[in-house]
Amino acid sequence: MTNIYPLAAPLGRVLLALIFIVSGLQKLGDPAGTAAHIASGGLPGILVWPTILVEVVGGVLLAVGYQTRLAALALAGFTLLAGVLYHLVPAGAAEGMAAQMQIISFMKNLSITGGLLFVFALGAGAWSVDAKGQAAPAAA
Repeated sequence: MTNIYPLAAPLGRVLLALIFIVSGLQKLGDPAGTAAHIASGGLPGILVWPTILVEVVGGVLLAVGYQTRLAALALAGFTLLAGVLYHLVPAGAAEGMAAQMQIISFMKNLSITGGLLFVFALGAGAWSVDAKGQAAPAAA
């Protein structure tokens, strides 16, 4: 059973990275719309380009496990900030299903942030560029 453990780190990195890579690439399809959405949160729309860069580059770095701790920390901060600015709706600002969806989206961002903080704390793990040249973990 312990032979499955080395698979968890690369699979976890790729699954976490996927949301950022896909989201960043989708933003490239409509940068003007994304800029308007960014502006709706009170930030300048020009931040669309750094947003795309953080999502795509950070996601790829996380997936391949290169500079993994730094990428995970940057993505964690980005995800938490996005959750606070775009999903943490003040009481009474949204009602019913809209409010419920925003709460779920905010909790999703918190969960992703938590996963990224685990990657930051524990590193890339097996099958990563960061692990290349390091001694392989002993089999349990």
